[in-house]
Order: sequence, then structure tokens, then C-alpha cells
Amino acid sequence: MFYTIEELVQQADEKFNGNVAELMIETEIEMTGRTRDEILSLMSRNLEVMKESVVSGLTPSKSISGLTGGDALKMDNYIKTGKHIADKTVLHAVRNAMAVNELNAKMGLVCATPTAGSAGCLPAVLSIAIEKLNLNKTQQLEFLFTAGAFGLVIGNNASISGAEGGCQAEVGSASAMCAAALTKAAGGTSFQASQAVAFVIKNMLGLICDPVAGLVEVPCVKRNALGASFAIVAADMALADIKSQIPVDEVVDAMYQVGSALPTAFRETAEGGLAATPTGKQYSKEIFGT
Repeated sequence: MFYTIEELVQQADEKFNGNVAELMIETEIEMTGRTRDEILSLMSRNLEVMKESVVSGLTPSKSISGLTGGDALKMDNYIKTGKHIADKTVLHAVRNAMAVNELNAKMGLVCATPTAGSAGCLPAVLSIAIEKLNLNKTQQLEFLFTAGAFGLVIGNNASISGAEGGCQAEVGSASAMCAAALTKAAGGTSFQASQAVAFVIKNMLGLICDPVAGLVEVPCVKRNALGASFAIVAADMALADIKSQIPVDEVVDAMYQVGSALPTAFRETAEGGLAATPTGKQYSKEIFGT
């Protein structure tokens, strides 16, 4: 079992020749008592749901509230024009992240990674990794186990809950998990993966959770899109052998401290930030009549 990212890196390198996924599988066996086959089967189901959620989310329909829906399809159409500024890899991740979160807003089936509100990042980054790196089924599962390993440490030492630590704890954690998994999938070391985590969290520190009308739609859908893009950039930075000046576990600790210091208005209560703007309040009144 590992309790810090430093321990995660050390154990993966010493026991599994840098294979973080195998370390996570061993940890799951230890924690749950399930067999290896049972764990792989459960993760295969998660993988299936993630892939399906990307496809199912690419529709023009709106959510029940009417706040979100159709933006993923707009991005898809924009990419097809060939007039885009950013690289297709990044934009495909942005599109897919929005698709998954729009599906979540429409009560579709998603895989909470690590939460429903941040469910778009991992499928989005995984999907572009499959395309860009030609990942087979085993490698796709390894991607998810690697993300889970880093997410486990973040969740235990900081938070993955917007109500507890702000959106830095939800989309921030999801983006960091993606960055680590993508770094490893692209051939990076366990240490480089840990640096990608540090880059993302440092960039997300202080991000509040301010859902308009209390719904996981605005600004959540677009934050997932940007979180996916951050993960890709962070992975490239790590693969370039750029290092964080602050050790990653201290970065995670800082996220916990910042989240604990956030006023309750900025922790999923819909009492501050975008939710408290005149337009945000108007949307709430229109949807709920109050």
C-alpha cells in the first residue's frame, strides 16, 4: 500500500519495473479482497461506459434544465471545418470531455472519475491516447489503473469533493489523474507522471466550485473541457523532463490547505462565484422558481 505519491513512484519502480497499473491492481486486491480477474472485469466495464459516454454525448439535445447541451457537437463541427487554431488532439479531448459531461447533465450513464461532475476528463484524454498512441485493450486498462493510483493518493491526502475542497478537488484531481496516466501511456517514467500531477494541481489551486442553480452543468461542462486540455499539456511538459520545483506531495498538501480555507460560498453551495452573478441567479429562478 502507498500513502504518498513519492511512495507510489518508489514502489512501482522497485516492485513492478515502473508499472503503476500493476501496483494499483495489487493494492485493489489487498484493499478489496477481490481477485485479479474480478478487478480487471470491473475496470473493463468502466472502460466500456467511458467509451460509450463519449459517443452518446455527441448530440444536439439539451439537458432538462436547458442550461447545457449541444456544445460538444458544435466543437465537432468546428473541428471538421479545418479552421481551428489548436491541434486536433487537444480539440478532440475538449470535444469529448464536453460530450461526457453534457450526457451526465441529461441523466445519461457516465463513469464517475473521480466524480460525476468531473467525469469528462478521463474518457476524453483516454480517447485521444487510444487514437494517438494506438493503445490496445490491456494498455487502455493500464491507463485507467494508473489514473486511479494517483487519484487514490490525492483523494486520501487532499480531496476529490467540490463540497469539501472546491473545483480544484474535482476537475483538478481528474485532470491530474489524466496527466499522470497519459504520461505513462506515452512512455514516461513514474516520476515524470508524478510531475505531470504537480503541474496540473499547481495550475488549478484555488479553483472554486460554484455551480449555477446548484446543478452540475455551468461551469462544470467547460471546466472539464479545459481540464482535459491541461492534462495533455502537463503530460508533454513532464515528458520533456521539466520538473516541479515544489515536490508533488507538497503540492497535494497545498491543495488540501487551500480547499480547507475556501469559504463555504465557494464549495458547491451555489452561493458564490458564477452562481451568485445576476445571470446565475436568474437561471436559478427560471429553473426552480425561487
